[in-house]
Amino acid sequence: MDQASAFSFDLSYCGAPPLPADLWTRWNFEPGLLTGLVIAALAGLWLLRLAGPRRQLAFALSWAFAALLFVSPLCALTVALFSARVGHHVLLTMVVAPLLALALPASWGNKGGTLPPLALSTAALWLWHSPDLYTAAFTHPGLYWAMQLSLLTTFTWLWLGLLHARRPIQAGLAALTSAIQMGMLGALLVFADQPLYLPHFLASQAFGLSAAEDQQLGGLIMWVPANLPLLALVLWRLVDLLGDRQAAPR
Repeated sequence: MDQASAFSFDLSYCGAPPLPADLWTRWNFEPGLLTGLVIAALAGLWLLRLAGPRRQLAFALSWAFAALLFVSPLCALTVALFSARVGHHVLLTMVVAPLLALALPASWGNKGGTLPPLALSTAALWLWHSPDLYTAAFTHPGLYWAMQLSLLTTFTWLWLGLLHARRPIQAGLAALTSAIQMGMLGALLVFADQPLYLPHFLASQAFGLSAAEDQQLGGLIMWVPANLPLLALVLWRLVDLLGDRQAAPR
């Protein structure tokens, strides 16, 4: 715990760990973030000006969820609680990423197959949740944004293939593989014999959780709720595959 006491949050992007009493005052109006959100909104409006309403709505929802993740007090809560940061990553990869994939041209999902984005998204997830890299993301805003953007881009690429790949079996197997590896990481966190993430050793206590309990809760979030969108896609692609096989003899 000496290391935890000495850990500095001076360069943490979302600031110091909040206390429960002041959490709802911790909105993030950092100028760089707001500028980035405005630029993203304008770019999306311009690029999708001729797109159909479905793609425009998907982009609007992805932008709104992303803004909520980084502007709301959830940003500050992720500094105190590992489980909150896991929830943040789950919303980024399982809500924002698929919505953004729906906003992009469907033809992009047919290029390169699902194996490259599956490999890169898996690598990004495991690397950024390794204790050393995870802790490093608290020490400089550049590393924080490298974490967030690498997770968002690789999972958006993965969802493009999952949603638009021509072969249902390919998309279904990729989604199932992604769900399995995410569940494995969640299970490892649940059953770890000690807390692994230094920034949360002391910060979680203000919210009534020990570091071990906070880590277990984060693992459960990654193990179960995070997998639901991927498993839903597996079922959808399985229905597609069965429909194709029934239609083939005709």
